[in-house]
Amino acid sequence: MTTENETREVKGFDFNNYIVSKTPDAVTVEVPGTTDSFEVLVKPLSWSKRNQIISKNLNWDATGSTSFNADGYVRDCLKEMVTEAPWGRTTETFLLSIDDKLGAALETLVPKAFGTGEDDTIGMDSDTVKKE
Repeated sequence: MTTENETREVKGFDFNNYIVSKTPDAVTVEVPGTTDSFEVLVKPLSWSKRNQIISKNLNWDATGSTSFNADGYVRDCLKEMVTEAPWGRTTETFLLSIDDKLGAALETLVPKAFGTGEDDTIGMDSDTVKKE
């Protein structure tokens, strides 16, 4: 039991440790198979935003089977995450116009759709969903 003059240090839960930063991070992206690299500013996806993008790209058919639009997921994440890049705004038109090398480089920025950690790169469990 504590008296009025005694203080007890209580360590509480600090939710601020789990708030996603609003400040974008500078990331150097290397284009595979070339000597090219460039810097982009990337903001992390919040848990909720990532789930919204997954939900948008996950589809059920009349039989209850699921399919996942991995291409749509990657494009939606990149449009949301890349805030500054050498090409300007990351738009649908831009993403549809780039080749495999630049696409693969940008894909490394995207978190796994069904991963467990924030440092995961894109991927999904093929036993759970079928790529569209």
